[in-house]
Amino acid sequence: MCDALIHRGPDGAGVWTDHGVGLGHRRLSIIDLEGSPQPMHAANGRAVIAFNGEIYNFRQLRSELEREGARFKTSGDTEVILAAYQRWGVDCLERLDGMFAFALYDLDKRQLLLARDRFGVKPLFMAHLPDGGLAFASELKGLLAHPAMRRRLDPVALDAYLTWGYVPDTHSILSGVEKLAAGHFLLLEQGKSMPSPRRWWDISFTERAKGSEADLSAELVHLMREAVQSRMVSDVPLGAFLSGGVDSSSVVALMSEASAQPVQTCSIGFDVAALDETSYAQQIADKFGTQHEARTVGQDDFGAIDQLAGMFDEPFADASALPTWRVCQLAREKVTVALSGDGADEAFAGYRRQVFHHNEERVRSLLPAGLRGPLFGGLGRVWPKADWAPQPLRAKSTLLALSESGEAGYARGLSVSTPEARAALYTDDFATSLGGFRGEDELIALMANAPAQSGLDRAQYADLTFWMPGDILTKVDRTSMAVSLEAREPLLDHRLVEFAARLPEKMRVRGSTGKFLLKKCMERYLPHDILYRSKQGFVTPIADWLRGPLAHEARAIASSSTLAGSGWFDPRALSDLAESHISGRSDHSRVLWQLLMLEKSLTKLGVNG
Repeated sequence: MCDALIHRGPDGAGVWTDHGVGLGHRRLSIIDLEGSPQPMHAANGRAVIAFNGEIYNFRQLRSELEREGARFKTSGDTEVILAAYQRWGVDCLERLDGMFAFALYDLDKRQLLLARDRFGVKPLFMAHLPDGGLAFASELKGLLAHPAMRRRLDPVALDAYLTWGYVPDTHSILSGVEKLAAGHFLLLEQGKSMPSPRRWWDISFTERAKGSEADLSAELVHLMREAVQSRMVSDVPLGAFLSGGVDSSSVVALMSEASAQPVQTCSIGFDVAALDETSYAQQIADKFGTQHEARTVGQDDFGAIDQLAGMFDEPFADASALPTWRVCQLAREKVTVALSGDGADEAFAGYRRQVFHHNEERVRSLLPAGLRGPLFGGLGRVWPKADWAPQPLRAKSTLLALSESGEAGYARGLSVSTPEARAALYTDDFATSLGGFRGEDELIALMANAPAQSGLDRAQYADLTFWMPGDILTKVDRTSMAVSLEAREPLLDHRLVEFAARLPEKMRVRGSTGKFLLKKCMERYLPHDILYRSKQGFVTPIADWLRGPLAHEARAIASSSTLAGSGWFDPRALSDLAESHISGRSDHSRVLWQLLMLEKSLTKLGVNG
């Protein structure tokens, strides 16, 4: 199991077994390069830990623990977690500022503590074994190395994947496997039945901060500066991803302010001019005098999609995973740690869909549901689906969203395919096996029960707790760890996100502008055209590629033994989907990419049904 994860830790390995418990570890050395081997025992030998991640406030915690009598043999953060647990028990989690997943065994209590950080930056998979045991690993491939693992597809997880383009943390593509959710822990005691995971942290949108724009802006800059500086602690070379967008540019600006040396930065562009943003990244690199490297991704890079599928184990259809992997490879040539701008869109309402939802909620508040449903629903059903049209003319999805509740409308906008579109691909037998499950329903329920005051709050809560760990953080973790690079997300500092969640809506969204206060406070650092240009995102031209050099891959889906021969999908429906896209009649690129990555992933997993 450890050998299967060597890419996550090429610098060292260790295994500890006792009392029917086994802990294994692969190490990527970042702090205390020679002095913190794992699994590590506490100073008194009565607890042992295998830990993945970084604790950014470990020095402050160490000083506090030393004042209370703790003694340390190492200078890293791993031993601090052990001492914190022995001092405060499970409550130590609330004191940890960082990204982490760890397994800690208490020899006196015969208890195993599995814990995951607040946002799910670091992953933790768990498998229930036939003999009643529990196996756990950072990636699914670690579990697959266990001889008792079964490889049977979970049909509900497949529908969830086709809904979102990733398998959310509420499921795993394999039956009998689950993920420990972000901000949760599991405390197991030998000889007792398996308990349910317990939440130890959640984000709340129930309060509103008071203060002027100037005061809130000053507080935000202070929090961002502290978050960036705390993540620059490293005993190995450190740099940053730089896309030229607001978020990564803000991180690089604050890194440059705090660093006596030029910051190492890197960016990836595309061979399609309309999607290439490297000129903006170069503009920021020139402004702050960074040591910058840039490369281009082209259609030939998609020859590596089999490798990409192998990185994720579970099917993963965010096409930006390819350029993210390439930028990680580029960064790893110079550094071992890279800071990213991830998290700001979720926390500060930077996605267009959040702004649209905020404005749609105003319409919903003016018209009763009894009127909205027939009016907008009727218009939406007859409105043509115009994939070819400019964005403002694609009214069908907006009309259908307005006919539904805010939660259902947001789920529709966030999903890749509708329940009706998925049903058209399934065989009758597979549809029956779902037992009425719809991937959207989990997000709708999550939003309805969110600790929130408004529709915008609920949308952001869903993005922070559902979309981000399932998509964004999974993408960055797997692609960075595949090249043994540690990625850190300063804009996901929990104090910063808690501050953002308290901001009045007008400080998050102003008209059609998201991230309003974040952009205002960064005006002193960044050029206006960087702050206020249209958001591009890390978009890849897969629609064109699936009509051109990858058209054969699209057609092959319909004859794939893994998909067409599985009994899950109607082969004729798969073929029609591919031909409709290749001919240019419709844009089915996202669904075709989902199916392509599903086929590649299940083939590598050895799953056939």
